[in-house]
Amino acid sequence: MALDKNGIAKRIAQELKNNTYVNLGIGIPTLVANHIPVGLNVEFQSENGVLGMGPFPFEGDEDPDLINAGKQTITTLPGAVLFDSAMSFSMIRGNHIQLSVLGAMEVAENGDIANWKIPGKMVKGMGGAMDLVASSENIIVAMTHTNRKGQSKLLKKCTLPITGVSCVKKIVTDLAVVQVTREGFKLLERAPGVSVNEIISATEAKLIVPHQVPEMDI
Repeated sequence: MALDKNGIAKRIAQELKNNTYVNLGIGIPTLVANHIPVGLNVEFQSENGVLGMGPFPFEGDEDPDLINAGKQTITTLPGAVLFDSAMSFSMIRGNHIQLSVLGAMEVAENGDIANWKIPGKMVKGMGGAMDLVASSENIIVAMTHTNRKGQSKLLKKCTLPITGVSCVKKIVTDLAVVQVTREGFKLLERAPGVSVNEIISATEAKLIVPHQVPEMDI
């Protein structure tokens, strides 16, 4: 059975490492903050100037003045700090972010990512994505395996405007965990109940499939 958005976020949370700075993009990535393993110390950063974000607030506890870069209300943990966007981008461009978790509309087999614009549709801008893909040590993409039309989002080449080139290291979708290698996409794990053939059918690009592909442990 394919994962829901929280399932994707929960699997990505397993990729977090202790004592690291992590940026969470808009959409599914923001849910990762709700699934931090017990005992793990991670500092979540947002481009609008927040360091030390916590899980989403419960309904009725929202502070409208406390938001992330996607204008969603957030909570902060003890010791959190607020600062201007200039300092926030200095942190990003200075290579102080160990991991960025980003959403995407397309990812190419060489690690290119397209996640900011669909031609003909109005967008507010690229935001911090361009800086994050150029500066983060590690980039993991959180997205559905196919779009609403059932078309694959893991492609040989991106068809939408590129945000960053050869930057994505790993992709977690509702069907699988996929690693970007020099030879192309490599299937690492599959969602519980999802077959390898289902994943292959949903992937336009070449997919390297090991002899044994374990189910995700979530």
